[in-house]
Amino acid sequence: MASRLNPYISFAGVAKEAMEFYKEVLGGDLAVHTYGDFGSETPPGYADKIMHGMLETPSGFTLMGADNPPGMEHRPGNNISMSLSGDDADELRGYWDKLSDGGTVSVPLEKQMWGDVFGMCTDKFGITWMVNVSER
Repeated sequence: MASRLNPYISFAGVAKEAMEFYKEVLGGDLAVHTYGDFGSETPPGYADKIMHGMLETPSGFTLMGADNPPGMEHRPGNNISMSLSGDDADELRGYWDKLSDGGTVSVPLEKQMWGDVFGMCTDKFGITWMVNVSER
């Protein structure tokens, strides 16, 4: 297997719901492992929390996520955004519609000065997404 770089999102107790949502948006196969799957070492109250989740999509995307373990502070930041881009307008608009539903749109998905169709939103889990449909 070749090396790859993919995002890994930390959540504060909602990883299962978030990863299932991303599966609905992007499609693909989702594998999740809870802290409880690993038996007696399970931290109290974490049996059903996600220790590791991985979504692999038909478009070749891999998205990983987990609930923060006990004692690890959850500090969401504004220095990272997820970006989806390409020239398949129907596919990208479909992702946009689902990601922005229930979230907050900061830049509507529309033609921009550089010629592409672009939008930015924060989904209902607080993750910022940028969608760019190439017009070139």
